Amino acid sequence: VLISENRIRSEYNIQMPGIDIAGFLGILSVAIIPVLFAVTLHEVAHGWVAMKLGDRTAEMAGRLTVNPIKHVDPMGTVVVPMVLALFTPFIFGWAKPVPVAFHNLRQPRRDMVLVAVAGPIANLLMALGWAFIGGLMSSLSMTASGFSDWLTGMCLFGIHINVILAIFNMLPIPPLDGGRVLAGLLPPRNALLLHRIEPFGFMIVIGLMFTGLLWTFIDPFIFFFLDFFFSVAGLA
Repeated sequence: VLISENRIRSEYNIQMPGIDIAGFLGILSVAIIPVLFAVTLHEVAHGWVAMKLGDRTAEMAGRLTVNPIKHVDPMGTVVVPMVLALFTPFIFGWAKPVPVAFHNLRQPRRDMVLVAVAGPIANLLMALGWAFIGGLMSSLSMTASGFSDWLTGMCLFGIHINVILAIFNMLPIPPLDGGRVLAGLLPPRNALLLHRIEPFGFMIVIGLMFTGLLWTFIDPFIFFFLDFFFSVAGLA
C-alpha cells in the first residue's frame, strides 16, 4: 500500500482530521474497513485466478479466504503503516503475498500475466463498488449527519485506497504485479533479466517515491480513475 494522502486531499479539497492522535483515530475509523477489503480481496483474487488456471497452492494454504488475519504481515500490515501514518504524509506497507507455484499453471507465461493482473482488477472493481455506495447515498439525498458524513468518508477512502493500490501495483517493477505482467510479456531472456532486479524492487520504488519521480509517472493514472469514480459517486 502506498498513499500520498495529503496530495489527494489537497487536489480534491477533501477535509479530514489532521494527523494527531484524535485525527489518526478518526481516519482509522473510516479507513479500516476499506483497507481490509482492499488488501484481502486483492490477494484472494490472485489465488482464485491461479486456482482456476491449475495451481491450488493458495487454496491448500488456506489463503482463499476473506479473513484478513490470514493475509496480515505483522510488520508490513500493522507496524510500518501505523508509524508512518503518525509521523509522515505517506503510508507504506504490504500484505502477506498469496503463494503461487507458477509451474503448476497450465500455460505458465500467459497465466502468470492473468494471475498478476487479477489483483489490480479486483481493486478497481472495489473502487467501483464504493462509488456506487456513495452514489446511492447521493441519490437518496441523505441528510447531513454524523453517520452519513462517516459513511461518505468511508466511500471516499474506499475509492482512494483501491485506485492507488491498483495503479501502484501495476508499476512494471518486480515483485509488483506490473513486474509480473511485464515478465510474462517479454521474451524469456529479457524476462530473466527483469527477475534479477526483484530483490531490489522495493528499494527502487522507495527511491522513486522520495525523488518525486514516482508521482510524475502514476499521478495522471490515479487522478483519471479518481475523477471517474467520483463522478459515478456524484462526489465530483
